[in-house]
Amino acid sequence: MVKIAIAGGSGNVAAEVIDVLVAAKKHEILILSRKDAPAGETTPGLAWVKADYNDPAQLAQILRGVHTVLSFVTTQDDPTSAVQKNLIDAAIQAGVKRFAPSEWASSGLEHLSWYAYKGETRRYLEELNKDKKVLEYTLFQPGLFVNYLTHPYQSSRHVHSIETPFDFAKRRAILLDGSDNNRLVFTAVQDVANVVARAIDFEGEWPVVGGIQGTNVSIAQLIALGEKLRGGTPFDIERVKAQDLAAGTWETSWVPRLDHPSIPPEQVDGLAKFFASGILLAISARSFEVSDEWNRLLPDYKFTAMEEFLSDAWREKP
Repeated sequence: MVKIAIAGGSGNVAAEVIDVLVAAKKHEILILSRKDAPAGETTPGLAWVKADYNDPAQLAQILRGVHTVLSFVTTQDDPTSAVQKNLIDAAIQAGVKRFAPSEWASSGLEHLSWYAYKGETRRYLEELNKDKKVLEYTLFQPGLFVNYLTHPYQSSRHVHSIETPFDFAKRRAILLDGSDNNRLVFTAVQDVANVVARAIDFEGEWPVVGGIQGTNVSIAQLIALGEKLRGGTPFDIERVKAQDLAAGTWETSWVPRLDHPSIPPEQVDGLAKFFASGILLAISARSFEVSDEWNRLLPDYKFTAMEEFLSDAWREKP
């Protein structure tokens, strides 16, 4: 048994991981959050503390005795990654053995400007360990959650259903010209949570890059799968040019809304084209074609195939 601290523990991906860890009843879990502890019954083995991520001294005190820190803090308005750096510094001061920064998505960051803090965090960790290993860490990178492809239906307990340029519900997609052979990785968030739980128990050294591959598919294969699962009806495909995406001048009959808890509701519509442009361009830059380090380190774990997952999710849906 070890003590695990989960920063940003009220987030939806964090909640998926917490559920798996609590069910395993192996470890002591400490949730760090900017929010007050939720009212209600307590859970054995789980404690909650209100953290000030701008106070490294307080964070270090909270993290004393912690073995592993998992960060799920999203800081799009913090491109210098001050919050992540404070967590890292506090973890080192407190003697934490392992650290996972707030990744949980792409391997590349090109065209994903809202992930600037991830790039800064990567640079900071690399610099810390340049001369000698100061902190063991891994970048958990699962690509896109396959759960997003079940929108508007929920396919996990906590991760919110959001729209993507691949709309299985309405049998349509927005594609970048010439992108049919571009590849990307989809992983079920349930698999991500299970892999993280196993990584905590992993006796070897964590890999710096921690790719998690559910299913690696091309855009053409993804569309073909959608058409197969949605009754064989061809998808309505609208294609856009890279220069128009970059300029924000592209026009389609619809735009996916990234209705995510980290985005204020009043900003969702205004940012829709910005996020869609970034995602489509990032796919072309292979940003979501993540590696498979954790697949290879955990060879006994069976990942859920995307076709199996989506077939179950869309069965008997209109």
